[in-house]
Amino acid sequence: MRLRLAFGLATLVLITAGCSSTAPTPAPTASTARVSTPDTTGQAEREAAFWARRNADRQRFTQADVDFMTGMIGHHAQALIMAAMAPTHGASPELQTLAARIDNAQKAEIATMQNWLRIRGQPVPEVHIEGTHLMIHGPGGHMNHGDHMMPGMLTQAQLDELDAARGPEFDRLFLTYMIGHHSGAVTMVEDLFATDGGAQEDDAFKLASDIQVDQRTEIARMHRMLDARSAD
Repeated sequence: MRLRLAFGLATLVLITAGCSSTAPTPAPTASTARVSTPDTTGQAEREAAFWARRNADRQRFTQADVDFMTGMIGHHAQALIMAAMAPTHGASPELQTLAARIDNAQKAEIATMQNWLRIRGQPVPEVHIEGTHLMIHGPGGHMNHGDHMMPGMLTQAQLDELDAARGPEFDRLFLTYMIGHHSGAVTMVEDLFATDGGAQEDDAFKLASDIQVDQRTEIARMHRMLDARSAD
Protein backbone atom coordinates (compact mmCIF):
# COMPACT_ATOMS: atom_id res chain seq x y z
CA MET A 1 0.00 0.00 0.00
CA ARG A 2 2.79 2.43 0.86
CA LEU A 3 4.52 1.62 -2.45
CA ARG A 4 1.30 2.18 -4.42
CA LEU A 5 0.67 5.50 -2.67
CA ALA A 6 4.22 6.69 -3.35
CA PHE A 7 3.99 5.68 -7.01
CA GLY A 8 0.65 7.48 -7.40
CA LEU A 9 1.98 10.70 -5.90
CA ALA A 10 5.04 10.63 -8.18
CA THR A 11 2.85 10.15 -11.26
CA LEU A 12 0.60 13.06 -10.26
CA VAL A 13 3.62 15.36 -9.88
CA LEU A 14 4.94 14.44 -13.36
CA ILE A 15 1.56 15.00 -15.04
CA THR A 16 1.18 18.40 -13.36
CA ALA A 17 4.66 19.49 -14.45
CA GLY A 18 4.02 18.42 -18.07
CA CYS A 19 0.76 20.30 -18.27
CA SER A 20 2.32 23.49 -16.98
CA SER A 21 5.19 23.33 -19.55
CA THR A 22 2.87 22.89 -22.57
CA ALA A 23 0.26 25.48 -21.70
CA PRO A 24 -0.86 27.42 -24.86
CA THR A 25 0.46 30.95 -25.49
CA PRO A 26 -2.18 33.59 -24.83
CA ALA A 27 -3.75 35.12 -27.98
CA PRO A 28 -2.41 38.57 -28.87
CA THR A 29 -4.44 41.41 -27.48
CA ALA A 30 -5.66 44.39 -29.45
CA SER A 31 -2.68 46.36 -28.18
CA THR A 32 -0.12 43.85 -29.52
CA ALA A 33 -1.74 42.73 -32.80
CA ARG A 34 -0.62 44.58 -35.98
CA VAL A 35 -2.91 44.47 -39.03
CA SER A 36 -1.58 45.77 -42.39
CA THR A 37 -4.29 47.43 -44.51
CA PRO A 38 -3.76 49.16 -47.91
CA ASP A 39 -3.91 52.95 -47.88
CA THR A 40 -6.76 53.10 -50.39
CA THR A 41 -7.91 56.52 -49.25
CA GLY A 42 -4.49 58.09 -49.72
CA GLN A 43 -4.04 56.46 -53.13
CA ALA A 44 -7.42 57.70 -54.33
CA GLU A 45 -6.63 61.23 -53.16
CA ARG A 46 -3.28 61.20 -54.98
CA GLU A 47 -4.91 59.97 -58.21
CA ALA A 48 -7.65 62.61 -57.94
CA ALA A 49 -5.04 65.33 -57.45
CA PHE A 50 -3.05 64.08 -60.47
CA TRP A 51 -6.06 64.17 -62.81
CA ALA A 52 -7.13 67.54 -61.45
CA ARG A 53 -3.72 68.93 -62.38
CA ARG A 54 -3.92 67.28 -65.81
CA ASN A 55 -7.35 68.74 -66.50
CA ALA A 56 -6.26 72.18 -65.32
CA ASP A 57 -3.19 72.02 -67.57
CA ARG A 58 -5.36 71.13 -70.56
CA GLN A 59 -7.23 74.39 -70.14
CA ARG A 60 -4.03 76.38 -70.62
CA PHE A 61 -3.94 75.93 -74.40
CA THR A 62 -4.12 78.97 -76.66
CA GLN A 63 -5.32 79.66 -80.19
CA ALA A 64 -1.67 79.49 -81.26
CA ASP A 65 -1.56 75.87 -80.06
CA VAL A 66 -4.77 75.04 -81.94
CA ASP A 67 -3.47 76.67 -85.14
CA PHE A 68 -0.19 74.78 -84.84
CA MET A 69 -1.91 71.39 -84.44
CA THR A 70 -4.32 72.09 -87.28
CA GLY A 71 -1.58 73.25 -89.65
CA MET A 72 0.86 70.51 -88.75
CA ILE A 73 -1.73 67.82 -89.49
CA GLY A 74 -1.89 69.03 -93.08
CA HIS A 75 1.87 69.48 -93.23
CA HIS A 76 2.51 65.91 -92.06
CA ALA A 77 -0.10 64.60 -94.49
CA GLN A 78 1.89 65.88 -97.46
CA ALA A 79 4.93 63.98 -96.20
CA LEU A 80 2.79 60.83 -96.32
CA ILE A 81 2.14 61.46 -100.03
CA MET A 82 5.87 61.74 -100.68
CA ALA A 83 6.81 58.72 -98.59
CA ALA A 84 4.20 56.52 -100.28
CA MET A 85 5.98 56.97 -103.64
CA ALA A 86 9.25 55.36 -102.55
CA PRO A 87 8.31 51.66 -102.99
CA THR A 88 6.81 52.23 -106.46
CA HIS A 89 9.32 54.71 -107.90
CA GLY A 90 12.54 52.72 -107.85
CA ALA A 91 13.89 54.27 -104.67
CA SER A 92 17.05 52.77 -103.17
CA PRO A 93 16.64 50.39 -100.21
CA GLU A 94 18.14 53.01 -97.89
CA LEU A 95 15.66 55.64 -99.02
CA GLN A 96 12.75 53.19 -98.78
CA THR A 97 13.70 52.54 -95.16
CA LEU A 98 13.76 56.29 -94.49
CA ALA A 99 10.41 56.78 -96.22
CA ALA A 100 8.81 53.98 -94.18
CA ARG A 101 10.10 55.56 -90.98
CA ILE A 102 8.70 58.95 -91.98
CA ASP A 103 5.36 57.36 -92.87
CA ASN A 104 5.03 55.54 -89.53
CA ALA A 105 6.14 58.49 -87.39
CA GLN A 106 3.99 61.11 -89.06
CA LYS A 107 0.86 58.97 -89.15
CA ALA A 108 1.23 58.48 -85.40
CA GLU A 109 1.76 62.21 -84.84
CA ILE A 110 -1.27 63.10 -86.97
CA ALA A 111 -3.41 60.82 -84.77
CA THR A 112 -1.92 62.40 -81.63
CA MET A 113 -2.63 65.94 -82.83
CA GLN A 114 -6.18 65.04 -83.85
CA ASN A 115 -6.75 63.57 -80.40
CA TRP A 116 -5.23 66.68 -78.78
CA LEU A 117 -7.79 68.84 -80.57
CA ARG A 118 -10.67 66.45 -79.89
CA ILE A 119 -10.02 66.31 -76.12
CA ARG A 120 -10.06 70.11 -75.96
CA GLY A 121 -13.28 70.46 -77.92
CA GLN A 122 -11.64 71.97 -80.99
CA PRO A 123 -12.45 71.27 -84.67
CA VAL A 124 -10.55 68.22 -85.89
CA PRO A 125 -9.36 68.26 -89.52
CA GLU A 126 -9.60 64.98 -91.43
CA VAL A 127 -7.02 64.08 -94.06
CA HIS A 128 -7.93 62.63 -97.44
CA ILE A 129 -5.25 61.68 -99.97
CA GLU A 130 -5.87 60.74 -103.60
CA GLY A 131 -2.62 60.06 -105.45
CA THR A 132 -0.60 63.24 -105.16
CA HIS A 133 -3.59 65.35 -104.16
CA LEU A 134 -4.28 66.27 -100.53
CA MET A 135 -7.66 67.38 -99.23
CA ILE A 136 -8.24 68.56 -95.66
CA HIS A 137 -11.83 68.28 -94.42
CA GLY A 138 -13.01 70.09 -91.32
CA PRO A 139 -16.16 71.45 -89.70
CA GLY A 140 -15.74 74.68 -91.64
CA GLY A 141 -15.59 72.96 -95.04
CA HIS A 142 -12.59 71.70 -96.95
CA MET A 143 -9.51 73.02 -98.67
CA ASN A 144 -6.76 71.84 -100.94
CA HIS A 145 -3.30 71.99 -99.42
CA GLY A 146 -2.44 74.77 -101.88
CA ASP A 147 -5.11 77.02 -100.40
CA HIS A 148 -2.93 77.62 -97.35
CA MET A 149 0.72 76.88 -97.97
CA MET A 150 2.69 76.34 -94.80
CA PRO A 151 6.50 76.59 -94.61
CA GLY A 152 8.27 73.89 -96.57
CA MET A 153 5.22 72.47 -98.30
CA LEU A 154 5.60 71.48 -101.94
CA THR A 155 3.47 72.95 -104.70
CA GLN A 156 1.34 70.60 -106.74
CA ALA A 157 3.80 71.01 -109.63
CA GLN A 158 6.69 69.85 -107.39
CA LEU A 159 4.68 66.83 -106.22
CA ASP A 160 3.93 65.93 -109.83
CA GLU A 161 7.64 66.31 -110.69
CA LEU A 162 8.55 63.92 -107.88
CA ASP A 163 5.86 61.51 -109.02
CA ALA A 164 7.33 61.46 -112.53
CA ALA A 165 10.88 60.68 -111.35
CA ARG A 166 12.33 57.17 -111.04
CA GLY A 167 15.44 55.53 -109.58
CA PRO A 168 18.40 57.75 -108.63
CA GLU A 169 16.61 60.87 -109.85
CA PHE A 170 13.70 60.07 -107.54
CA ASP A 171 16.13 59.65 -104.63
CA ARG A 172 17.71 63.03 -105.36
CA LEU A 173 14.42 64.88 -105.68
CA PHE A 174 12.90 63.14 -102.66
CA LEU A 175 15.82 64.06 -100.41
CA THR A 176 15.95 67.63 -101.70
CA TYR A 177 12.24 68.22 -101.27
CA MET A 178 11.92 66.38 -97.95
CA ILE A 179 14.80 68.38 -96.45
CA GLY A 180 12.88 71.55 -97.32
CA HIS A 181 9.64 70.04 -96.06
CA HIS A 182 11.16 69.05 -92.69
CA SER A 183 12.82 72.46 -92.38
CA GLY A 184 9.39 74.02 -92.77
CA ALA A 185 8.09 71.93 -89.88
CA VAL A 186 10.99 73.11 -87.71
CA THR A 187 10.10 76.71 -88.62
CA MET A 188 6.48 76.10 -87.57
CA VAL A 189 7.65 74.83 -84.16
CA GLU A 190 9.97 77.81 -83.72
CA ASP A 191 7.12 80.19 -84.62
CA LEU A 192 4.90 78.50 -82.01
CA PHE A 193 7.57 78.84 -79.32
CA ALA A 194 8.05 82.50 -80.23
CA THR A 195 4.32 83.25 -79.95
CA ASP A 196 3.14 84.75 -76.65
CA GLY A 197 1.44 81.94 -74.71
CA GLY A 198 2.30 79.30 -77.28
CA ALA A 199 3.15 75.75 -76.13
CA GLN A 200 2.72 76.59 -72.43
CA GLU A 201 0.48 73.56 -72.00
CA ASP A 202 2.50 70.41 -71.24
CA ASP A 203 1.14 68.17 -74.02
CA ALA A 204 1.51 70.87 -76.66
CA PHE A 205 5.07 71.62 -75.59
CA LYS A 206 6.08 67.95 -75.58
CA LEU A 207 4.57 67.25 -78.99
CA ALA A 208 6.08 70.33 -80.62
CA SER A 209 9.50 69.59 -79.05
CA ASP A 210 9.41 65.97 -80.25
CA ILE A 211 8.54 67.07 -83.79
CA GLN A 212 11.40 69.57 -83.78
CA VAL A 213 13.97 67.03 -82.58
CA ASP A 214 12.81 64.29 -84.97
CA GLN A 215 12.75 66.59 -88.00
CA ARG A 216 16.20 68.00 -87.29
CA THR A 217 17.62 64.50 -86.83
CA GLU A 218 16.18 63.36 -90.15
CA ILE A 219 17.33 66.53 -91.92
CA ALA A 220 20.93 65.77 -90.90
CA ARG A 221 20.57 62.17 -92.08
CA MET A 222 19.10 63.23 -95.45
CA HIS A 223 21.89 65.73 -95.98
CA ARG A 224 24.41 62.89 -95.55
CA MET A 225 22.48 60.70 -97.98
CA LEU A 226 22.28 63.50 -100.54
CA ASP A 227 25.98 64.32 -100.21
CA ALA A 228 26.86 60.66 -100.79
CA ARG A 229 24.84 60.63 -104.00
CA SER A 230 26.43 63.87 -105.18
CA ALA A 231 29.89 62.38 -104.60
CA ASP A 232 28.97 59.29 -106.59
